[in-house]
Amino acid sequence: MRSGRAVDLLDCFTVTGAPFYITTPIYYVNADPHIGHAYTTIMADIIARHHRQRGDDVFFLTGTDEHGAKIAQSAERASRAPKDHADALSQRFRDLGGVLNSTHDFFIRTTDPEHEAAVARIVAGLHDSGDVYRDSYGGWYCTACEAFYNEGDLADGRRCPIHTTPVDWLEEENWFFRLSAYRDRLLAHYDAHPDWVLPAARRNEARRMIEAGLDDLSISRAQIAWGVPVPWDPEQTIYVWIDALLNYRTALDYARPGEDLVARYWPPSLQIMAKDILKFHAVIWPAMLLAAGLELPERLMIHGYLLKGGEKMSKTLGNVVDPFPFIERYGIDALRYYLAREVRFGEDGTFTAEGFEQRYAGELANELGNLLNRTVNMIGRYRDGVVPADRGADGALAAEVAATVDAVRAAHEALDISRAMDEAWALVRRINRLAEERAPWALAKDPERAGELDQALFSLAEGLRIAALLVWSVIPGSAERLLSALGQDPAAVALDDARWGAGRAEARTAPIPPLFPRVEPEEAEA
Repeated sequence: MRSGRAVDLLDCFTVTGAPFYITTPIYYVNADPHIGHAYTTIMADIIARHHRQRGDDVFFLTGTDEHGAKIAQSAERASRAPKDHADALSQRFRDLGGVLNSTHDFFIRTTDPEHEAAVARIVAGLHDSGDVYRDSYGGWYCTACEAFYNEGDLADGRRCPIHTTPVDWLEEENWFFRLSAYRDRLLAHYDAHPDWVLPAARRNEARRMIEAGLDDLSISRAQIAWGVPVPWDPEQTIYVWIDALLNYRTALDYARPGEDLVARYWPPSLQIMAKDILKFHAVIWPAMLLAAGLELPERLMIHGYLLKGGEKMSKTLGNVVDPFPFIERYGIDALRYYLAREVRFGEDGTFTAEGFEQRYAGELANELGNLLNRTVNMIGRYRDGVVPADRGADGALAAEVAATVDAVRAAHEALDISRAMDEAWALVRRINRLAEERAPWALAKDPERAGELDQALFSLAEGLRIAALLVWSVIPGSAERLLSALGQDPAAVALDDARWGAGRAEARTAPIPPLFPRVEPEEAEA
């Protein structure tokens, strides 16, 4: 759930727009969270915050996936019962959400009794409709993926193409979902909704999977006890991926007791996940929904990998980056900023300590933090801390700012978060240039130019106020401190307020410690 402070702030938004339901994948609790989990949650939170700024009725879901063989095996190694083990690891992901300043509305766990009951009900419906049947199966199985692979999909030496670990041949009698029966309907949906899966390369990849033909899917396991029992065959458990995918629907049954969230929010407006789970979300998930008679999500956004040393970060490969040292040294907003600005959403991106430090020192500390300090100090020195009134002499600048706001909105609509930040940061740099062009320190020496000084100080403060609104979804804590320093209401972050002259009149500024204090580069470790 949200922290108290996030609830207090976000409940201040006036809801005037449409429902917007956004999800992350639920994270598998077989190990500690890492930077990849942080990236997905941060990107989803940025989008959720932006939609709240626009007045939309947002519901943001995240959580943990806690069934399956991997959990049972890791619990056994830890000498714990599977549920106790899941409890401990799930709490770490819940804690991570708080550290990341995530504003999710609900944190679902697949061990929630309400979720398990809903999964059993939906799967029973598929069985009753004839979409589930019993058959035997044999295939190459990766326990880490909880998935079967065809011979041609395996890496050299019969290894998992994702984890590079050896796969095992598994044969058993299971219950199968008639995935093959939905090939034509899936293709028709892709053709009718060309932007359903983004980016286009992932859409094309998923469509090729469907065109090549779909095998029916084993949706139960006979040798795995840690899971949701098959309702009509309790000797088997429901395949962990079927259990997990259904969380997006089951959460709405009980997230807010007494409220019909299904009618309010279904179908999801946007579902975010990494490209390694594309098939599950872009092929299997929509087929299940079609079979269950449920509307499909409006959009799927598939992001790339965070790379280190040219390789995907992976717990199996042992090359993951721990986000916590960066957060402890630089603050959470610095991590959110770096990931949003450095990694183009939908593409792979490289995480380096050097790049992180350069963004932090050069952009956050210097271009934004120093600009705020200079502006507040000059208003304090020359106008006793009160922002002067607008004299109406900067119409051209106001028009530039309005164009920037429109560009940021458009970039967010296209889910291009990096471009949205590029546009917002162009405004930060424009206000920096304004300070140098107007040189208030020189204007202050000539009493006859008092009007010019008033306009310069107002424009600096107003440009900074609007810039804070444009970056709030990415660096919310810093943007709020910036607004407070300018004498503005830190909760007044709606995008409708990103208009020239819409701020609090004659605001009284208040000097604050540096937004982004200096951190020695050698302290950072990748």
